[in-house]
Formats: sequence, C-alpha cells, structure tokens
Amino acid sequence: MSAKSLTVLIVGATGSIGRLVVGEALRQGHAARSLVRDAQKAAGLPGDATWIVGDVTRPETLVAAVEGVDAVVLTLGADGAGKAGAENVDYGGVRNILAALADRPARIALMTAIGVTNRTGDYNRRTEAHDWKRRAERLVRASGRPYTIVRPGWFDYNEPDEQRIVMLQGDTRQAGDSSDGVIARAQIARVLVESLTSEAANAKSFELVAERGAAQPDLEPLFVVLDRDDPKAIDAIRDVDNQPLDQEPQRVRDDLTTITHHRSA
Repeated sequence: MSAKSLTVLIVGATGSIGRLVVGEALRQGHAARSLVRDAQKAAGLPGDATWIVGDVTRPETLVAAVEGVDAVVLTLGADGAGKAGAENVDYGGVRNILAALADRPARIALMTAIGVTNRTGDYNRRTEAHDWKRRAERLVRASGRPYTIVRPGWFDYNEPDEQRIVMLQGDTRQAGDSSDGVIARAQIARVLVESLTSEAANAKSFELVAERGAAQPDLEPLFVVLDRDDPKAIDAIRDVDNQPLDQEPQRVRDDLTTITHHRSA
C-alpha cells in the first residue's frame, strides 16, 4: 500500500492500460475513479472502483469527474482515428482535463509513447500522433502542476525473463518497431501509479522499457537518478529541438498561452 492514499482519476480507464491502472491504484491503497464514455463499459472494471460518465472531447462533462481528486492518470489513445483523433483525444483530452481541474492542486501522470519526438517516421506522417502527444506533454509541463510523463515502449513484447524496468531520457530510440524497447502493460500501470506519490518522479519525463532480469521491488532508485525537466522549458530534458514553437498551429500556441497565464494567476 502507498504511504499516502489518494483519490485518483483514471482517464482512458476502459483501455488496455487504463484498466490495469485502475487495478494498480486500488492495489496501492488509493481510491480509483474511472472516467468512462459509456456506463456499460464500466462493467469490466474492478469492483472497488467508482466510475463517472464523461467524454474528454466534451469539456462540460468533465467538471464532476475532477471534483475532489488528488491526482489524474491519463492513458489516452486515439489509434485508428487518424489525425483528427490524435488532435481531439491525445491532445484535446489532456487540454480539457487540465482546464477542468482549474485551481485544484492535482498531480498528473501522463502516458505518451517512446519515439514521441520522431516527426519524420511513417507513423507520424500518417497520423501526426507523435506531434499531438508531444503537444500534450508541453501543456502538462506548462501547467505548473507536479507531473510525471511516461513514454512506454512496445506493449507486451517482453520475453518471460524481460522484467527489469529501465528508464531512459532523450528519446533516442526511434526505429519505429519493438527494437526501440518493450514493456509489459502491467509494468506501465505500476510506474504510472507509483509516480504519483514519489517526489523523486516529479517533473521528470522518461522512456520506459524492460530488459532481461527480474522486476525491481522498489522503483524509487530509478526515479532518483533521472534528470528533472527544465522548469522554464516546455520540452523534456535532453529532447531534440525539432518542433519549434513559432511554427506550431496558432490554436496550439493559444492553448499554451492560456495555461501559462492561468499558472501565473
């Protein structure tokens, strides 16, 4: 059980990672609140989890969901929905949750993807998913909230003996296939939830993979050795500077301005 019990909102709770986050939050002694678009989908969630109907693309449905929460875990994914889905869900969902939180001092754990700074690969050219996920990361950093940003490798490509968790920075693995790194879905959930109560994980962004060996019983030493993001920057520490802010869409720059002004206020 965690040393501090939190009320955690899981956004993307019915997805393959989100469901595991719900279970992991409960296992660690937190109160888990799941955001679901359809009440029928809540049937598969753990029995001790509460749920609330809302849609990240409809801001008016999110106010009740964030009421009283201490932390939010975002595992959004719009795979298969093309460029519009990437903007509206991967990015817009994060923006709308942050706006709904307003002055509530909730901590954020955001899941994006390894290779998120790779703009020239076929996947990003087709979907713009990396670009929109990176923009979502920037919003979280600019919000001034405590946060951890996790960029997992390829889900569940692990061999049985590949359980040792490794955290990397700089997003240098960009082959676009499982050679970039693999990680079990359950391990992603564990890292996201444990980051919420770790001061060492605050203001840190990292790629998450697993290598040969047993899983570590304590993640704190892994969080400790990571470099914190520059508090004056919107990108992660060591990331390549290949998405200039002055070339971003005006609506994206406006969102950053809005969230930065709210932070200053």
